[in-house]
Amino acid sequence: MISNKITTGMDTKVKLSGSDRGSLVADPTGGETTMNSPKRLARIAGVLYLLVGIFGGFAEGFVEPKMYVAGNAAATASNLLANSGLVRIGFVADLLDPTIFVFLGLTLYLLLKHVNKSVAMAMVVLVAISAGITCLNAVFEFEGLRVATGAVNLTAFGTAGSHALVLLLLDTQHYGILIAQIFFGLWLVPLGYLAYKSAGWFPKWLGVVLIVGGVCYLVDLLAAGVKTVKPDERILAAE
Repeated sequence: MISNKITTGMDTKVKLSGSDRGSLVADPTGGETTMNSPKRLARIAGVLYLLVGIFGGFAEGFVEPKMYVAGNAAATASNLLANSGLVRIGFVADLLDPTIFVFLGLTLYLLLKHVNKSVAMAMVVLVAISAGITCLNAVFEFEGLRVATGAVNLTAFGTAGSHALVLLLLDTQHYGILIAQIFFGLWLVPLGYLAYKSAGWFPKWLGVVLIVGGVCYLVDLLAAGVKTVKPDERILAAE
């Protein structure tokens, strides 16, 4: 009888230990899902980054040169009128680009917040600022198109006045893009830091490249800003 009690007690203890151990050891299926989760986030981030490049490149690299001529109101208005359909598509791309950019920032935040949550949050803030400015700039592009196509009644301004207003709106949009790109360059710095510190998730050289790219972005924008604020030589000659 005593031996039976001891045996029963031992069996119970063994069963409890197995139960406890089972609760502590992760289920193989669940563990596999957890391990694959960062890979899924990385793939999603890659697709979103590609879409940002496509829409941004189309709107700023293809559409803008076909409609905006700095300092030439008549040519800018004429371009908008001749390419109105393309400009409308560019306007949609200008809205999709920052929207996808926000989702990219959120995805990278989920992927890299374990490295440094504060830096990851700063990255998302910079993304949100850039996206907000870009969306606001699109309004000026759309209003410039409306003025150029006669959707807004500006007969009191005359043809020259309407063209000047179109150029003013497109100027505002153009320089607003430069401001948005300041934050587009800045967000690469925390992203590069997180990639560098990610403990093998990303190669360290990629983090360095992202940080250097962000700094070069800012230097390039500073040079563009200095060139922009230089006085017009034609105005000085007229004076």
